[in-house]
Amino acid sequence: MTVDARSAASGAVSVLPGDDASVVEAVRRAGGTVVPLGAATRGIVWVANSGAAKLADALERHPDVSWVQLPWAGVDSFAATLERFRDDGRVWTSAKGSYARPVAEHALMLALGVLRESPRRARAREWEADERGRSLFGARVVVVGGGGITEELLRLLEPFGVEATVVRRSEVAVAGAARTVTDAALRDVLGDAEVLFLAAALTERTRGMVGARELALLPDGAVLVNVARGALVDTDALVAELASGRLGGAGLDVTEPEPLPAGHPLWQLDNALVTPHVADTEAMTVPLFAARVQANVAAFLGRGEWVGRIDLHAGY
Repeated sequence: MTVDARSAASGAVSVLPGDDASVVEAVRRAGGTVVPLGAATRGIVWVANSGAAKLADALERHPDVSWVQLPWAGVDSFAATLERFRDDGRVWTSAKGSYARPVAEHALMLALGVLRESPRRARAREWEADERGRSLFGARVVVVGGGGITEELLRLLEPFGVEATVVRRSEVAVAGAARTVTDAALRDVLGDAEVLFLAAALTERTRGMVGARELALLPDGAVLVNVARGALVDTDALVAELASGRLGGAGLDVTEPEPLPAGHPLWQLDNALVTPHVADTEAMTVPLFAARVQANVAAFLGRGEWVGRIDLHAGY
């Protein structure tokens, strides 16, 4: 059955697993109707970053649901559910791109903080008469990922006059990048990365994509910044490189494992700046997600285009 055939003219949408006031208001602003999950439901807005099994159960029990909105840009925690319903004709959308500005801003902060030796200086308890620290101006940077975060990050980097290479799944050029290559060429470009930004989705294709071999290809003094998912990186290999002093440092908003346990070596390293997955805080994301929901309810009702549609075969 096609999406159009299953869509209800009333735009009956269930907000699950529990009502969220900002999302309910967004559905109504777009002309949709908020209903409890039941026979009338044609769309689901899932507002929790967990509960994939509960969502799958709801979809099994309500085959007339034709559209599902997920709350985050990364959908790896729903991977099994996406695969399970991949070929049934439903439209799935995520928040990818919605939070690009705050996450890109955070990535820039992490890069500048590490380049300027902020982790070590923040821990100092006496005046240090040294002049360590580097500038981002004119640096060669590599950004892994070709989505909204990368696009916004490149705009933020423009005043610094960096030479940017983007690594992504396709060769489609990204505005603001000096060159764009596929992920098959990742190892070929790492030697040019004075700063390596990770902003890619976590899939089976990208899991562990930066391991010991890739880290060894980075030039001495290189900085790694990860605002994507911790599992993109081999944490033990990264710790070894940072502890050796060969790499300049790492700025991490995401880690593997996560939460990062107390006493983990990353907390102890003077060249590691770790933030607890707060690049996009609740205060930032609530209005941004509401805007995404409103846009996609309009699309659901046939009054616009889907935004953030998930490629179910790529997994993001």
